Formats: sequence, C-alpha cells, structure tokens
Amino acid sequence: MPRCFWCTDDPLYIAYHDHEWGVPLREPRALFELLLLEGFQAGLAWITVLKKRERYRQVLWGFEPERLARMSDDEIEVLLQDPGIIRNRLKLKAARQNARAWLAQDDPVALLWSFVGGAPIVNHWRGRGEIPTVTAEAEAMSKALKKAGFTFVGPTICYAFMQASGMVMDHTIDCDRYPLP
Repeated sequence: MPRCFWCTDDPLYIAYHDHEWGVPLREPRALFELLLLEGFQAGLAWITVLKKRERYRQVLWGFEPERLARMSDDEIEVLLQDPGIIRNRLKLKAARQNARAWLAQDDPVALLWSFVGGAPIVNHWRGRGEIPTVTAEAEAMSKALKKAGFTFVGPTICYAFMQASGMVMDHTIDCDRYPLP
C-alpha cells in the first residue's frame, strides 16, 4: 500500500500511519494524550515518542488530566529515572501544567477544533515540499493555548498535533489514505 513519505517500514509506524494519523479525533482523553505526546516529541523524531507511548500511559495514569494536574515534584523526580520515557524535567512539568490548563477549559475539545472551524481541513499535497510545518491556524492555536496557560505548544507542535488529530488531513495524494474526491 502506498504511504506518506515519512512512514518508515517500522510496524509500529505503519500501524500509526494507517489507523491513527489524520483520523479526526474528538474524544477528550485521546486529544489530551496526543497534545502531551506532541510536546514530548519536541526536538525528537515522532517514532521515538511512539515507541514510548505505552510506557507513558502506564506512568502518567492513562493521561488522566485530573491526576496529572496533581503530580508532585517528587513524582516527577521518580519519572526522571524511568528509561521507558523521555526523561526531560521541563517536558514532565509541562505535562502537569497542561493538565491544569486543560481542566480550566469549559470545553477543551471545542477550543481545539475551533481553529479549523470544527471540521477537518483537507489538503491536497503532492509531496513533502508542499506540506507546511506551520499555518495561520496553528499559530492561532499556539497563541490561544499559551494564553490559556499551556506550555510546549509552539506553532510547529500545534500543526503536528492538528495533522495527527485529523484537524487537517495531510496525507499526500499518492498515499492510499488520501481521500478520494
């Protein structure tokens, strides 16, 4: 099956590409998880995070925002010893802060989807050179999330989040996952 240029032959990556990436996601916990994972990915390859996702789910209480918001500094210190996750103090503190910011929202799902008007933006990219790393929508999302108290939500992270969560459909036209007209 033809896939997007970024998908390697790693079975985990193939499954992610074929079944998750670009699928519109509106379930609150899943969106929250993805937002945190995109922050953990900053500066790294997505496959690195993908390989650690199950361990994150174990040690971060299934990405339950209420529990993450109460994570103590001592718990963060314990997590920094776990080789199964990305051991970065700033990113772990951001997970706690982002949980608090998430819980402060009346409807975080509606907030996130508001940047695309509530419906996926379907792009028609021919190849890697056409796909942006940042868009006006991602810049607006980043600005709003930062104002709401979120961290590790720069415009590039926000655009990757929008792609992954199906807010924008960026499968290239030569990919089997690209929607037919």
